[in-house]
Amino acid sequence: MVKAKSNYDTVMEYAKSIVEGRKVACKEQIQGCQRFLNDLKNPAYDFRTEEAEFVINIIENTFVHQQGQKLDGSPLRGEPFLLEPFHKFQVYNLLGFYHKGTKIRRFKEAFIFIPRKNIKTSFAAALAWALGLLERKSGSKVYIVAAALKQSLESFNFINFNLEQMGEKENFRVIDNNQEHSIKGEIGDGSLFIQALAANPDRQDSLNCNIAIADEIHAYKTPKQYNIIKEAMKAYTNKLMIGITTAGDDMNSFCYQRLEYCQKILDGTITTPEAEAYFVFICKADEDENGIVDYTNPKVHEMANPAYGVSIRPDDIMNDALQAQNDPQQRKDFLAKSLNIYTAALKAYFNLDEFRRSDHQYHWSLEALAKLPIKWYGGADLSKLHDLTAAALYGRYEVEKGKEVDIAITHAFFPVVAAVTKADEDHIPLFGWQNDGVLTMSNTPTVHYDDVVNWFKSMKNMGFNIKLVGFDKKFGREFFLMMKRSGFKIVDQPQYFYRKSEGFRRIEAKAKEGQFYYLHNQAFEYCVQNVQAIEKTDDMIQYEKVDGDGGKSRIDLFDAAVFGAVQMLEDLSKSGTATTWLYGKKEA
Repeated sequence: MVKAKSNYDTVMEYAKSIVEGRKVACKEQIQGCQRFLNDLKNPAYDFRTEEAEFVINIIENTFVHQQGQKLDGSPLRGEPFLLEPFHKFQVYNLLGFYHKGTKIRRFKEAFIFIPRKNIKTSFAAALAWALGLLERKSGSKVYIVAAALKQSLESFNFINFNLEQMGEKENFRVIDNNQEHSIKGEIGDGSLFIQALAANPDRQDSLNCNIAIADEIHAYKTPKQYNIIKEAMKAYTNKLMIGITTAGDDMNSFCYQRLEYCQKILDGTITTPEAEAYFVFICKADEDENGIVDYTNPKVHEMANPAYGVSIRPDDIMNDALQAQNDPQQRKDFLAKSLNIYTAALKAYFNLDEFRRSDHQYHWSLEALAKLPIKWYGGADLSKLHDLTAAALYGRYEVEKGKEVDIAITHAFFPVVAAVTKADEDHIPLFGWQNDGVLTMSNTPTVHYDDVVNWFKSMKNMGFNIKLVGFDKKFGREFFLMMKRSGFKIVDQPQYFYRKSEGFRRIEAKAKEGQFYYLHNQAFEYCVQNVQAIEKTDDMIQYEKVDGDGGKSRIDLFDAAVFGAVQMLEDLSKSGTATTWLYGKKEA
C-alpha cells in the first residue's frame, strides 16, 4: 500500500511524462521508465515507499549546497540540497521494490549513466550518507570509490562539509589525512562508517561493506577495480552496489561493456535473475542508424541531460555544440561528456558503427557459408604465440546482380596459462569469446601451431573451398611447413605495408558500402576499433595498434582478415579475367 506522500506523485509524473512523450527523453530513458511502470504491476514484487521517502527526506532536510549558482546567478552555497525528479525516481526504484512477502530488496546493483554537471557527484555523496543512516541498524559500512582518490574525495568532502553545517561533526570521528579519509559514528540504535577510497584492487582484499558507490567507472582500467568492492558485500542480503559514470572514449573498457549489458537489460534481451536485480538509469543522446548524433539540436541536449535547465544551462551547452562543429577534438569531448556518447579513441581509424551496420544486414551461419560457391583465401597472424593469435578465411559472394558481399571468418587463439591474467590486466574478454566459439584456448604456455592448422582443417572438412593461405613465414616456418603437409596451398606473404594496403582498403570500402560480413564476431570488432592508420602517398596506408607496439590493445584478427583479402585480390588479378576487384568497385 502506498502512503500519500508528495514524492510518489512526483516520481509517477516523471515516469509517465517520459513514457507518454510529454517530456523529451532518449530511448533508454523511455525503456527505463516503462520498466518501472511495468514493475509496479508485477506480482513478484511488493512496492513500498517508506524507505525511499526516508532517504529523500534525510537528504533534503539535512544537506545543503557547498558551491554553485542558480541559473539566475544567485549563490547556492548553504541553500537546501533539493533533489530533482530524476533523483527521486532513482531512489524510488532502488529502495521501493521487495520480493513478495519478504524484507529482501529486489535491486542489488545499479548503473547510473548521465553526462557531467548533472548533479551527479553531490547526489552520490548525499545518497551515500542517507543510505548509511537507513541501514544503521545493520552497522552500515559505506565505501565511496573512484579510479583516483581525488574523485572520491569530492563526495567525501561534501559529506564532511554538511556535517559541519548540521553541527554534528563533534558526534562523529572524522579522519581526513594522507592515510585515511573516513567518518565513523554511533547513531542511537546503530552505527555508520563512510570511507573514501581509490579503486586499488591490490590493497582492498579485506574490505567489507553493505553499500558502495563507484564513481566515474569509465576511468577504471580493469573490471577488478569494480568487482573487488562488489565482492566485499557478500555478508549482506540488502546490499547495494551503485556505479555512477559519464561516457569515456575506450570502447574496450569495463564501463562500455557494462553499458552494453545494461542496454540489453532495458530492451529485454537479457532477462536473467541477475538482470532483474540490476537497476539501470541511462541518459544519453539518441543516435541514428548510422551512429550520427544531431549534436546541435537543443532537443538532443535535453534528452541527454536530466538536469537540463537546472544545472545545465541551455545557452552554454548550445555554445559548446557550435564550437564542437569546427574542432574534432572538442567534438569528441562534447559528445562524450555533454551528450554521454561513447566515442572511439581519436587515433582510431575506423568507425565501428559502419562495420556493425554492414554486418547486421547478413545472417549466414558457418554451415550455410560452407555450402555457398565461394573460393576462400586464408590468412594467419602468428607473430606472438604467447599472446593473441589469429586465423581467417576471406571470400566474396554475389548476393544479387551488381552486389557482392565480402565475408571474413576470423578465429582467435590464446594460451590458457596466460588467459586469466591478460583478461584482467588488458581487459580482453577472452572467456566471452571462447563461449561465443570464436576463440580456442591452447592448453600450453604458448599457442600451438597444431591448433591453428586444425582450425583450417576443420573449416575444410566442413566444406569450405580454401584455395590458398597467405602467411609471413619468417614468423613461423614450422607452421608454414605443417600447412603444406596438411594439403593447403600456402604462400609466403611478407608484411609490407604497401602490400597490405590493398586488403585494408578493400575491407574499408566494403564496410562503408554495407557489403562486409564478419558473422557478428565481437573479437573481430574489438580488433577493428584498435586500428590506427596513417595515409601514405598513392592511396597507400600503414596501420598499427592505437597504443603502439607496446600497448595493451590487439588487432590480430583484423590483420589476419587483411592477409586473406590480399590473397583474394592478388589471385583475382592473376586469374586472367581482365578485371581487378579493388576498393569494392569493378575496374577494367
